[in-house]
Amino acid sequence: MDLPLNAKSELAACASPVVELRQYTLKSGQRDTLIDLFDSKFIEGQEDAGMTIIGQFRDLDRPDMFVWLRGFDDMETRKDALTAFYGGPVWAEHRDAANATMIDSDDVLLLKPAWPSAGFDLSGLQRPAAAEAGKPNPQSALDTLVEISIHHLRPGTETGFAGHFRTEAAPQLAANGARLLGAFMTERAENTFSRLPVRTGENVFLSVTGFESEDAHAQCQTTLAASLGWQAFQRAVEPRLSKPTDVLRLSPTGRSLLGTSAIA
Repeated sequence: MDLPLNAKSELAACASPVVELRQYTLKSGQRDTLIDLFDSKFIEGQEDAGMTIIGQFRDLDRPDMFVWLRGFDDMETRKDALTAFYGGPVWAEHRDAANATMIDSDDVLLLKPAWPSAGFDLSGLQRPAAAEAGKPNPQSALDTLVEISIHHLRPGTETGFAGHFRTEAAPQLAANGARLLGAFMTERAENTFSRLPVRTGENVFLSVTGFESEDAHAQCQTTLAASLGWQAFQRAVEPRLSKPTDVLRLSPTGRSLLGTSAIA
């Protein structure tokens, strides 16, 4: 069924209708090594192949986890872009160094926007040059934090959960200093690049919110915990959850596109 014209325009304004959330478990002490390599060598190589590197992060609660997001225009474009990059010279030159930092790179969720305007809006954002890799982001004067909440849903509850989140949770988050950067659901299309596995059998709703600082995030959490409206939202959606929500507290790297300039 065709989308209404206004929905099409909203979708067009958002980056990457297909998104991967990738969580890498690394060898002890190797995260900064991978981040330096990623930020200096892999961003432009992947984008030249036809994908968008949305954001890359240090997990604040798991010192050996590297979390990143990349996006594609559609599943066919994803196949072509991944084929080009992983068959190309940049990956061939640096893959051994990258793989040497990793224990596991297969924790991948394939996602789509939860409603037409729920994708990432990256318009106007500029990434520091590759020469600035490893240096503090000059756009940042604050210790920004990105939170990704992964809600595991019972079958058939996705649309209801997304609607409830949009009308009830999102306004409360905004009123308490959180910026909703994106909201996503499981993309059920067949994996078009089988060389890189994705998690199958998943049914998730994922929200990405940004905060100006860790303190702002902590204050938001404290205020919401005491809010009757937030408690009512949690009670309403609890029957739709199949297991507890996973919450990732993330710090953007110096060359993450989704970071300070998208939050402050």
